[in-house]
Amino acid sequence: MTELERVPPGVDPTVPSSARVYDYLLGGKDHVAVDRAVAEKLLAVAPDTRQVARANRRFQVEVVRHLAEQGVRQFIDLGTGIPTSPSIHETARSVSPACRVIYVDHDPVVRLHAQVRLADSAGVASVQADLRRPADVLSDPNVTGLIDFDQRVCVLMVGVLHYVMDEEDPAGIVAAFRQRMAPGSHLVISHSMAESDPQAIAQLTMATAGTPAQTRFRTREEVLGLFDGFELIGPGLVPVHDWHIGEEPHIPHLNGMPQLRVDGGVGRLRA
Repeated sequence: MTELERVPPGVDPTVPSSARVYDYLLGGKDHVAVDRAVAEKLLAVAPDTRQVARANRRFQVEVVRHLAEQGVRQFIDLGTGIPTSPSIHETARSVSPACRVIYVDHDPVVRLHAQVRLADSAGVASVQADLRRPADVLSDPNVTGLIDFDQRVCVLMVGVLHYVMDEEDPAGIVAAFRQRMAPGSHLVISHSMAESDPQAIAQLTMATAGTPAQTRFRTREEVLGLFDGFELIGPGLVPVHDWHIGEEPHIPHLNGMPQLRVDGGVGRLRA
């Protein structure tokens, strides 16, 4: 079976997918030629992008583990991407088996993988939905059946809001989730930054223009604005390879600031 024959019905293999590009950068196998082409163009001008992708993943895993250790038992992962290990539910449940996890992604390839991987996982569910329509996510029976919004919840928007264009109102999307979250809940964001190398920005913008993988690079001030109503914890909003809390872990090595900069932060909802 060729890779094109493995593409699920309804998926256009000539259009790059952000989930599959990310999978390629992480060393996965669920991508097609158009995704590899986008990634390779980026790697040509920003060769440390693989390390940044891995650092972004490490950031996500460390945050989930830390919050689970602090007693958070509910997680909503928006823009899940193709499953990789350790997953969010594996990480959270290594701290407490009582943790419940919702995965949300609009990509049918992601949905297909999730159905197989989560078939026998009680307390974990996958929803095919677009975070640009938060009401659809929040009203989904899987979400309402697993998540109690009167209790603390962690909402993860890791590596996803930079695919939301300004006219799609990313701040409004965050606000829709914030309004449902109990005080003490957490918001996790990582985002491609306008402070990245101009050549890397130009190459990625040119390669993805008009596709679902199109990226909006935002300034530090713009990303901080997405945390409105939240108090940043840990080191604040910093490059993902510099984010840690508690004892410093072993992190992917980067020499200086990468050409493609991704910053991450964790906010706690104020009472």
